[in-house]
Amino acid sequence: MTPAQYLSTEREADYRSEFVNGRVQPLERSNRVHNLIVGNTSAELWGQLRGGPCEVYVNDMRVKVEQTGMYTYPDIVGVCEAPELEDEHVDTLLNPGIIIEVLSPSTERYDRGEKFAHYRRLPSLQEYVLIAQDTRRIDHYRRNGDSWVMTEVSGLGAELVLASVGATLTLADIYDRVVFADQPRAIRG
Repeated sequence: MTPAQYLSTEREADYRSEFVNGRVQPLERSNRVHNLIVGNTSAELWGQLRGGPCEVYVNDMRVKVEQTGMYTYPDIVGVCEAPELEDEHVDTLLNPGIIIEVLSPSTERYDRGEKFAHYRRLPSLQEYVLIAQDTRRIDHYRRNGDSWVMTEVSGLGAELVLASVGATLTLADIYDRVVFADQPRAIRG
């Protein structure tokens, strides 16, 4: 399949799919915990970035890695420069400054490996954030010249500093209402 065929089909489809190396890969549906984490993170970002130059998109803003031809849908993507879009459909971003993915058992290896290998080729990308959904842990990758520096952020009181967009998020806010297997469930009356 060509990129043009993919875009034509994707824009009419009832589901989302990625395009990598001529292959179309349908995306899995998200679960409750995944949606809570994406919602919490995007809400905190929007609140802190309101009135400034940065824009944040959730789930449906496709990103194209021009250098490799990959089209994908990050969970959250942000840009602080003027957004560069592929065409008049205004649905494919070319210059993300930050990409955030919430990991799942079925996507973690891909998000850490092949997908990040594509993302690293985006000259605009300054930060890549991987949020675990089975524990309070975030792997934060920051571009430092030609290298990427990884910092782990963990624990309820920890903070994630996102220099590319000028925001600081607490893990308590990111994981609000998320209950892990080793925690007792709260009973609501």
